[in-house]
Amino acid sequence: MMDADYAMYVWPCAPVLAQYLYYHRHFIKGKTILELGTGTALPSVVAAKCGAHIILSDVAHLINATTSCTLNGITDFQVANITWGQFSPAVLQLPKLDIVMASDCFYSLKDFEDILVTVNFLLQDKSAAVFWCTYQERDSDWSIEHLLNKWHLQCTHIPLSSFQADSPSVASSGLPGNHTIWMLQITTKK
Repeated sequence: MMDADYAMYVWPCAPVLAQYLYYHRHFIKGKTILELGTGTALPSVVAAKCGAHIILSDVAHLINATTSCTLNGITDFQVANITWGQFSPAVLQLPKLDIVMASDCFYSLKDFEDILVTVNFLLQDKSAAVFWCTYQERDSDWSIEHLLNKWHLQCTHIPLSSFQADSPSVASSGLPGNHTIWMLQITTKK
């Protein structure tokens, strides 16, 4: 397990998404939420503590995520080995989803389209209403806009100030360089 303070500074996106979930805790209660690229499962842990049913997913090992859930007293969760851009039995057998979420999934440019292909399928096929994600801007030239159009998705930027009134420093980082965090809500085009 990682030290929580270390995780806050290295992966600031997960705490921002977790804070967004907590801010919307009354909305997510009773919802089925799939976390893509779960990692250490901080957003999923918060969602479960707020009464959501969670599904942890990653491409391979989910030991950190399941351990994190167990250590936080969460026993009601599912796991799914999902590879972005591939439609495996794990993807096809998912239950109806209310929310799909991910923190810092737009990390590597080579994965952007695979992520959005997966999100598009989940939003269309599993009746999920929304994809909530946070990401850290690493290069101002990187954009998902053309991929959103290609896969018939639309994006709304959610200002961090709209849900960080009590602790606005969650998205900040002590690391050198640009560490702007963005919160997005992606849905299918109507």
